Amino acid sequence: MTTLFALCDCNNFYASCERVFNPALNGKPVVILSNNDGCVIARSNEAKEQGIQMGEPYFKIRNLVENKLVDAFSSNYVLYGDMSDRVMQTLSQFTPNLEVYSIDECFLDLSGFSSTNLLNYAWEIKQTVHQWTGIPVSLGVAPTKALAKLANKLAKKSSKANGVLVLTNPFHIRKALEATKIDNVWGIGRQYATFLKKRNVHTAYDFTQLSENWVRQHMTVVGVRLLKELRGESCLDLEDVAPAKKGICTSRSFGARVNTFEDLQEATASYAARCARKLRQQKSCAKVITVFVNTNQFSERDSQYHASKTICMPVATSSDMELTQYAIIALKAIYRDGYLYKKSGVYVTDIVPENQIQYDLLDKVNRDKHSKLMGVIDNLSDRFGRSKVRVATQGFKNTWQLKSDFKSPFYTTKLNDIPTVYLR
Repeated sequence: MTTLFALCDCNNFYASCERVFNPALNGKPVVILSNNDGCVIARSNEAKEQGIQMGEPYFKIRNLVENKLVDAFSSNYVLYGDMSDRVMQTLSQFTPNLEVYSIDECFLDLSGFSSTNLLNYAWEIKQTVHQWTGIPVSLGVAPTKALAKLANKLAKKSSKANGVLVLTNPFHIRKALEATKIDNVWGIGRQYATFLKKRNVHTAYDFTQLSENWVRQHMTVVGVRLLKELRGESCLDLEDVAPAKKGICTSRSFGARVNTFEDLQEATASYAARCARKLRQQKSCAKVITVFVNTNQFSERDSQYHASKTICMPVATSSDMELTQYAIIALKAIYRDGYLYKKSGVYVTDIVPENQIQYDLLDKVNRDKHSKLMGVIDNLSDRFGRSKVRVATQGFKNTWQLKSDFKSPFYTTKLNDIPTVYLR
């Protein structure tokens, strides 16, 4: 059976999520800001046309926002995550096999649809997603994942394609390869792009003319897979289940600088609990925990201090109580009074499946009890929101929380924020 993939990519996803519930934003420049409203991490097409760059510090566009020339929003990841789930659930109506590649991208396996009118089917997918979720999407369809990715990029840029491009004809595939700069090829980073340009490889088509031996020598087996993919030979299978993470980190810059151990402890314990939740979600446990703290390296008037502490725990765990306990032990070892702390974080490694834990003969922890308790906490969090039930060291003051002066409501996940429709 001939392989066939579609890549569905949400257009300007974060901005589109805001527009679903605020149609007045349609056609206007919209930007989404990073944690603590620091810099631009997402832009609508209108914002791009105004010359606003990715990573632009907020203070540089403050006048545009205050004069209502640009609408700015604090990042609302709860809303974006829920909207992403809705898009993926809609896409699952069109094929039993799909791979959620990122929060706004999904590969669909269309290998059994070769006899279908692919262009019409892709348009049906696009229109259904927009009708059911309000999110505009683009689709690229091709025999391999790399070509589908390439087709998707061209579909967005081409006014003729208007968001949908099917590449199955060899002539059309060649034209698409010739129209794609080597910098824009999926899997070609900046260093490889510079390296290839020096050797007169400027387009995706130029790359396909290289020999496998040369690519293997200079770009390893990963480069060879990409070469074959662009030549139409499928080498990258669909990943129905995302692989478990080998390391999990939770860290944030504080909304205001922290100068007490109590506030730093609250933040660090909360980050450890979030790491524990992520471990349980992928049915894993971690044996090593690292805690780090930083002051603001860009402040010339403040004293600087950066430190970290790693602890190898006796038994791998995903328990909130254990991870927060060891996180606080590590924090006490590195905390120094007299500094204004800007950031702390928790990083867990040496991750193993929860059914492959090596126990300690001297272990005194009732792990069965911990596991049942964590299950109850997760169920309560799913029903009533994160951190409704928490370890005491996580505290309740939350003076360290992120600054988010422009955050939109939680339209889909918080009862009080659900939009109200009035009938006249």
